[in-house]
Amino acid sequence: MIRLQKAIADLGYCSRRKAEELIVKGKVFVNGKKITELGSKVNSSDEIRIGEDILVKQEKRYFMFNKPREVVTTTSDDKGRKTVLDYFDIDTRIYPIGRLDYDTTGLILLTNDGEFANAMMKPSNRIQKIYLAKVNGILSRDELDELKKGIVIDKHKCVPDKVRVKSIDKNSNISFIEITIHEGKNHEVRKMFEHFNLDVLKLKRTGYGSLRLGNLASGKYKELSIKEIKVLYSLIKK
Repeated sequence: MIRLQKAIADLGYCSRRKAEELIVKGKVFVNGKKITELGSKVNSSDEIRIGEDILVKQEKRYFMFNKPREVVTTTSDDKGRKTVLDYFDIDTRIYPIGRLDYDTTGLILLTNDGEFANAMMKPSNRIQKIYLAKVNGILSRDELDELKKGIVIDKHKCVPDKVRVKSIDKNSNISFIEITIHEGKNHEVRKMFEHFNLDVLKLKRTGYGSLRLGNLASGKYKELSIKEIKVLYSLIKK
């Protein structure tokens, strides 16, 4: 017997966190009975249904995707905006791991492996994400040192793992700064620069764990190799 939310994630329908939301909202049925308690357990012979979908085990698949601007990282959108799934032409039901802001571009992972998704998002695993920010302004040496030591955002101190100035154009007053974080709180990178009254003109995620965006074109995806998946799994703390 295992918890219902874990069973849903294992079957590749969605992440464990999303499964918990579906259970609480009364969207999940086990053997025809609506289940709303998170402590409920099931076994392998039980029929799990979400809406009209009867869940069956799928082959686990893993993708990296270069998200364009003005695309939402959800499986559907009630405002009719494009989602990351609109760019995929596959039979397997997948979903994004975590989120990128509407105006942020770059690397995001999608999968149908709920346990893997849960582990990648778990803060204690400290999975690093690398961002390249185009900033309207130039940090002074003191400000750069302050950024490296951490910025208090919403009463929480956010300390980047690494900060590197990639280039500076004094004529246009523009700088490109690479920043590596592992928490990924809402608008964290943008808020760090807002602390110095600097606007982030463009923000792109270029790295996720051991993966790098490389020359993957905007709006394109790539299925991960067995080796790439194993390296990502190696980052998960036991």
